[in-house]
Amino acid sequence: MKILHLDTNHKLLIDQLNDLGFTNHEDYTASKESIEAKIESYQGIVLRSRFSIDKQFLDAATNLKFIGRVGAGLENIDCDYAEKKGITLIAAPEGNRNAVGEHALGMLLSLFNKLNKADLEIRQGKWLREDNRGIELDGKTVGIIGYGNMGKAFSKKLRGFDVEVLCYDIKEHVGDPNARQVSLNEFQEKVDIVSLHTPQTPLTLNMVDEVFINQFKKPFWFINTARGKSAVTKDLVSALQSEKVLGAGLDVLEYEKASFENLFKKDVVSGTAQLPEAFKYLINSQNVILSPHVAGWTIESKEKLAQTIVDKIKVEFC
Repeated sequence: MKILHLDTNHKLLIDQLNDLGFTNHEDYTASKESIEAKIESYQGIVLRSRFSIDKQFLDAATNLKFIGRVGAGLENIDCDYAEKKGITLIAAPEGNRNAVGEHALGMLLSLFNKLNKADLEIRQGKWLREDNRGIELDGKTVGIIGYGNMGKAFSKKLRGFDVEVLCYDIKEHVGDPNARQVSLNEFQEKVDIVSLHTPQTPLTLNMVDEVFINQFKKPFWFINTARGKSAVTKDLVSALQSEKVLGAGLDVLEYEKASFENLFKKDVVSGTAQLPEAFKYLINSQNVILSPHVAGWTIESKEKLAQTIVDKIKVEFC
């Protein structure tokens, strides 16, 4: 079986697949059209998010048996069409769930303790102790939307704190000793913190909008380490301005390209990109922390993601 690798990953992935008897080819630079022209020669594809796998591509991949995505989500793949063609879809949410859980907790604690703000002020020669008085996580109610691999990893990280953890999910009976599953109404009535851990689907696109935000009884803190397009940035900014949202930790933004490798078409630093007004607010806000879609992007997760893909290919095809 021949496998085409479209993105670089941990070297163990190709090494172990070679040991299992697969033939591995690498092409990290060719255009989608060039890949499409030769894809009929391959039975497997392994990629991160270099480009979308659509119907046209799948029709060209006449011998394809599986697609391995070295990451958690499969939104860049036409999953329904692939499954109709008998193609096995393999993802690796187990590989980076711990990293995401740690990152979400780190963002929350940084917001509560104003660490980014205080660090910047000290570097500017300012020593403002009272202005940087923080708040404590103990005693708060943490709400997790989407209680799969990522949500469960985050709730596990919260076990050392004196907090109540609630989860909301469209699937029934996903709660566990770390989080009590509740209705959306109860969730919106009780939580002080909302952490988003949902995949990108038609149901989650633009989910966190003005209407959704205003349904919460109390002002809340918002963490998003899931998908940027699940939150409407201009509505989030309005909520930050009105203090309905007290602060936000955003590892993802709705402006990201599908590959997750770029934010805007042109270089923001050089000033050649046209920045949305809502984004301008975020980058100048003292109660917003931003990171470049790296919650699941650790040294350890790079290896674990690759190992998870190898293990699943082995189970399915060896």
